[in-house]
Amino acid sequence: MFRPLSLFIGIRYTRAKRRNHYISFISLASMIGLGLGVLAMIVVLSVMNGFQKEMSSRILGMVPHATLSAEQPLDDWQAVAARAMKHPEVVGAAPFAELDGMFSYKGTMQPVQVNGIDPAEEAKVSILGQHMVQGNLADLKAGEFGVVIGEITARRFRLNVGDKLTLIVPELSGAAGGITPRMLRLSVVGVFKVGAELDGSLALIHIADASGIQRLAEGQVQSVRISLKDLYQAPQVSASIARELGAGFKAVDWTRTQGSLFSAMQMEKTMIGLLLLLIIAVAAFNIIATLIMVVADKRADIAILRTLGATPGQIMTVFMVQGTVIGCIGTLVGGVLGVIVALNISGWVAWLERAAGTHVFSSDVYFISSLPSDLRGLDVLLICTAALTMSFLATLYPSWRASRTQPAEALRYE
Repeated sequence: MFRPLSLFIGIRYTRAKRRNHYISFISLASMIGLGLGVLAMIVVLSVMNGFQKEMSSRILGMVPHATLSAEQPLDDWQAVAARAMKHPEVVGAAPFAELDGMFSYKGTMQPVQVNGIDPAEEAKVSILGQHMVQGNLADLKAGEFGVVIGEITARRFRLNVGDKLTLIVPELSGAAGGITPRMLRLSVVGVFKVGAELDGSLALIHIADASGIQRLAEGQVQSVRISLKDLYQAPQVSASIARELGAGFKAVDWTRTQGSLFSAMQMEKTMIGLLLLLIIAVAAFNIIATLIMVVADKRADIAILRTLGATPGQIMTVFMVQGTVIGCIGTLVGGVLGVIVALNISGWVAWLERAAGTHVFSSDVYFISSLPSDLRGLDVLLICTAALTMSFLATLYPSWRASRTQPAEALRYE
């Protein structure tokens, strides 16, 4: 059977019991360190992907993927919605209004964004109905000035369904200041909880009530909200629909309102990935130290191989093979364990919570009550490729040093 000399000797050096046990220990430590680095990167990035996915599904399930509006209020929002629904990426459309104001209750004030919605159409574009903890969206009725508030707002004001609070909105006027406050008495008909900042900054009223506050004619709405199959296509899809609707129409997508949050999350993921990559780099430096000591320990063997006709290139390949085998084993073990942990960590944490009788992620503190994990094949591929690349690069200098060994010098004192 054909066996290249360098490959055969390199593998033999890797598995042979050396006289110097310290070198064997450093080699094992390098392998373990590399495996731990790969494992840690896979698990941490999977958990961060899980958090990002949860944030996307909850926050972007509540706020509009995109809104379509014109220079003037829309008289026939159904026509605009029907035109938008013709686009293959659009899965839902509903009337929408947006107001900025303040809640006032017993002397306590809180800024709030008030969205006007049609309860009958909202399920097409929002997940709000799935996160109601009190009341129901259907309790929002035109002309009754009901309001659905977030759980944080309800807790802050100690409100329940049936309580009343005051909404203060700015209104343009001919007075000296140009703006006068307008106060409306609202009745709480529901409370929602999505476990994010929106629980304390968002409220919803009926679209007809919102149009009345904005002094619009009956049947007019401010804009049309659309929901997409792929929310990351929102800028392109909404701009395309606005162009089809004609001059005067414009589109505003979620990247303008919530984009900074997800950009910050992506940056955080990148920085943590780079920091964890240092673990792999340390293990790669250990491979360098291991091979340098192996080269020093095998100087006589190298000299004998050279005298038997081995070329410097073959000697260099021997130690490159040895270091690469260490890197491959460490990366393989770390990758397999990392995938197993990433796939099961949510269940393990849940079991630990049940066994300990406590919650690691309390719903009262965190916006989620479990540890999410979203394993992505591309992340695993990139991590393993980076580990193998650094392991290979770590073999170059010690292997080059080995190839420069002079037989006469090495054998002088043997």
